[in-house]
Formats: sequence, C-alpha cells, structure tokens
Amino acid sequence: MSILRCIGCGKIIEPFPSQYRCPGCGSLLEYKAEYEKLKDTGFVGDFTFWRYRSLLPEVKNLVTMQEGGTPLYRAKRLAQQMGLTELYLKDETRNPTNSFRDRSSALIVSNILDLGFTAAVCATNGNMGASLSAYCAKYGISCHLIIPKLVDMGKLAQMLVYDAAIEEHGETVDKAIKRAERLAEETGWYQATPELNPLVTEAQKTIAFEVAEQLGVPDWFIISTGSGGIVYSAWKGFTELFELGKIDKVPRIVGVQAEGCSPIVEAYLGIQKRHAKHSTHAIGILVTKPLQKELALTAIRKSEGLAVSISDQEIFSAEQEIAKLEGLFAEPASSGTIAALKRLRQESVIDKDEAVVCLITGSGLKATDVLQALSKRRKTAIVGAEFSTKEKLLRVIDKRDAYGYELWKQLGKSMTRAAIYQHLNDLSKRGLVTSYRKGGRNYFRTVERGRRVLRAIDELKILL
Repeated sequence: MSILRCIGCGKIIEPFPSQYRCPGCGSLLEYKAEYEKLKDTGFVGDFTFWRYRSLLPEVKNLVTMQEGGTPLYRAKRLAQQMGLTELYLKDETRNPTNSFRDRSSALIVSNILDLGFTAAVCATNGNMGASLSAYCAKYGISCHLIIPKLVDMGKLAQMLVYDAAIEEHGETVDKAIKRAERLAEETGWYQATPELNPLVTEAQKTIAFEVAEQLGVPDWFIISTGSGGIVYSAWKGFTELFELGKIDKVPRIVGVQAEGCSPIVEAYLGIQKRHAKHSTHAIGILVTKPLQKELALTAIRKSEGLAVSISDQEIFSAEQEIAKLEGLFAEPASSGTIAALKRLRQESVIDKDEAVVCLITGSGLKATDVLQALSKRRKTAIVGAEFSTKEKLLRVIDKRDAYGYELWKQLGKSMTRAAIYQHLNDLSKRGLVTSYRKGGRNYFRTVERGRRVLRAIDELKILL
C-alpha cells in the first residue's frame, strides 16, 4: 500500500487521474509506503519484476516482457585486481531492451492501460526512450519521444525500429524535459518522462529488492547517475526493506558522475561552478540541471555514502577492464561505477574486506562513441598486422632471394600461402621487390627502394 504525496509541501495527492506535480506548490510527487499495512507482506512468484507487486503502487494490468530478475555476478578477477574480497556486478543489460529502464516501462505502461490513455510522451537521452518505445509497441500505445541533439545512436536505432514518433529538441535532455511537459499539457498525452513520473522510482527500487534476495545487503552500492533518480530509487528500496524488518542495515550509496558534467557531485562537495561547459562521452548521464538532485543527495547523505566524479578516460578504461576480465560489455555510464571503485580503493575509502555491488545499467552495444573507438582500434590493428607481415617478408628477402613456399615456411605458416603471395604481389607493385624465374620457381629479391623502406622503418622504431 502506498500514498502519493508532494516532495515539497507534503500534501497527499490523489493518484487518479495521473499527476506528476503538486497542484499547490508545483513540486514533484513521490509514493510513500504505508509500513503498518505492509508489515506481513511477502514476495510472491517467479524471480521477475512483478514478484514485488505488493510493494509497488496498485495496477490492474500487468504489462511484461520478462523484465527484472537480472543476474548478480561475482566479479572475481576485477576484485582481485582491486584487492577486494567481494565485488558483484548487478547486470541490468539482461533486461528485454538491455537496460534497467525496462522495469519503469513495465509499470508505466501498466498504468497507461489502467487509465485508458492511447498515447504517451517522454523526454529521454537514451535508454528510457528505447525501452518505452518497445513496450508501447507491444501494447498498441502511441509513443512520442523528445530527444536531445546528443544521444547514442544505438539507443536511437532502438527507438526508430520500435516505430516511435521522435522529435529533437535542445542540446541535452534538460530542455527536452521542458518540451515534454508542455506537450503533455497541450495534448493530454500520458507523461512518461522518468524525471517527472513518480512510478519510475517505484519500479527502479526493485533492483535493491533483488540484490537483497540474491546477496543480502552489501556494504557499498555504487551507481552512476545523471538526474539522480536511480541513486534515490536504490536507497529507497533498501530503506523500505529495512523499515519492514526484512534487512538489518542499508548499504552506503555512492553516486558517480562524469567530471565533464557533475552537478550532483558539486552540490555534495559544496562547489559552485558558473557558466561551465558540460561535456562527456557518457551521454547517458549527461544532465546539466538534474531535477532529482536533492533526492540523490538525500540518499547519499542518509546512507553515509559519497558522490564521486571521474574522467572520461577512466570511464573508457574501466569499460575495457570489465569486458576483458568479466566478459560483460557495459555502456560508459555504467562503467563509471568501476572507475569510481578503483579510485576509492586507491584512496583506501573502501576496505578490502567490504562487500561492494556495482550497478551495470545498460549495454555497451548502445554507445556509439565506444563502438567507433573500438572500430578504429580494430582497423589500426589490422593495418598494423598487414604492415608487420610485409616488413617481415622484406627483411627475409633482403638477406637472400627466396620463393613463395620457402617464405611461407619461414614465417611459421601463420597464414595461408595465398595471403603470402598477395603480400608479395603488393610489394612488387609498390616497387620494393622484383622477381625472376629459376629452376621452375619464382624468386623474389629486394631492390634499392625496398632497402630504403627498411632503413626508414628502423629510424622510426628509434622513436617508439
């Protein structure tokens, strides 16, 4: 059982019709559990999102695409690298559209069906738009998305394939949110923007419920955030379990942001920055004026946690470490949790024997910048391999004339003979070697230009 109340003035609000701002003071709304009525509540059903229905606002329609019930992996190799005994990754990439937002979409679309809406509007910089458009498509609801100029192409591709109506507005999601508010007022569409709709917090708190069932309560829960909502949601989930007597403590919450855009961290540290240019490749957490900043700060402070900012380079390095050591491809925003943990371990803030859970909110396959960087690295590696093979052939031939089969054996048969002949043909076309027939075989010999290239390579290696 829950009541809907104003975060600002505390006024109790009727949940029907759907509302997201207090009619009195204009503040955002929040659901509050009535603990006395929930004291004997248990979790029922399979290990999925709807297992926790008794602790969610009441809905009649149960929309689902099998969201929730995501794995909690013990990250042994990452833990060893950081000198930790217990490190776990809560993998929300295993949801239907590969992010934690599917929990919110399931509850929101259930509410949309209950209220009889036929259209929804949502401002989004990625995962929520990808998720909501999929759930709306499945249940026949018209989905209108307001996206900023900066959005990951992988997430945009999902929105497009699910046939959402898309409008671009503003550089970042902040202005898109204002546009979504105006559209909802003008059209009467259902307001599904995660920063505005109080059901989102309720849906996302089930992540904490699952961790408590899978592991118990960790000492630290590390979460990357843009608007602050997911930090507050996780803390609220653990707090409700504590109030209901299901757990005996609440973990310390760490909110992580990118150095290029860290308004929540700055507020936590009491830093004031004016006219700062906000920029980060972790687009999922690029929010300049987070509407849920105060809620996030409440969660961090009441849990005796921390707010930490890390650089884009630290984020990208962490993303590669998670993939290489644990086989999990996380989006940049999620990888910030590992980067922050690494920093906190180096500074001895987190003890080696404390249990840590890092939330992986979405898949790296959605993040364009990372895919482009990896693609460039792959191309560079391929070009480097080809260059290396040609150099080896030149050096062998420069020592003495040789024929193709002989060269193939000398290079350790590491590639096909056809590939060797292709490289030799390339060297001939570029005027680096010449060929002649002897004893029925085609021999290759370096010419002066080939020897000059080898000398040039030797000079370059001095600089490397």
